Amino acid sequence: MNKEQEILAAALKLFVEFGFHGTPTSKIAKEAGVANGTLFHYFKTKEDLIVGLYNHIKDDLNRHLSETQKEKDSLKDKMKNLYTASLQWGLVHKPEFYFIQQFHFSPHLAKVSPEDIERQTRLHLQLLREGVTGEIFKPFPEQLISSTLGGHVYGVYQYLLNTELTQQKQDEIIGQTFELLWDMLTK
Repeated sequence: MNKEQEILAAALKLFVEFGFHGTPTSKIAKEAGVANGTLFHYFKTKEDLIVGLYNHIKDDLNRHLSETQKEKDSLKDKMKNLYTASLQWGLVHKPEFYFIQQFHFSPHLAKVSPEDIERQTRLHLQLLREGVTGEIFKPFPEQLISSTLGGHVYGVYQYLLNTELTQQKQDEIIGQTFELLWDMLTK
């Protein structure tokens, strides 16, 4: 692992445990085993580190989600694959998923560049637009549909995380809750 990756790993661990305000950069540097100056060589400010970590995690998640997509699949299958893969990724990458949630409810979200947001949401928006323009979805604004999807994923994730279930039961719940979501959004 290189120094930048060590800093990101330490930052993730500490931000999840202590929050953004409760984690000084000196603590991150110490956890990463680097000098403060080294941390600031890679990230000019603490906010740059927070946003950089978010972009790093979102890029990893989006690479994973892109691998689930098959051009020949129906919109429903593409969305189900995206939904399922998001939840399964979150259950394997708990600190990263928690950090994404933490970040979304922070003022740091406003610091993500428009280019990064476009790249991170491209796959989701492409599917949403296909559903809207194809008149598959009820006539809701894309932003409302997107917010509904995100809230649904976070809610189901919390349920799966806090309930002891077999893998088979988790898979059943993911499938059932996707159908619930699909029925709610489609005509």
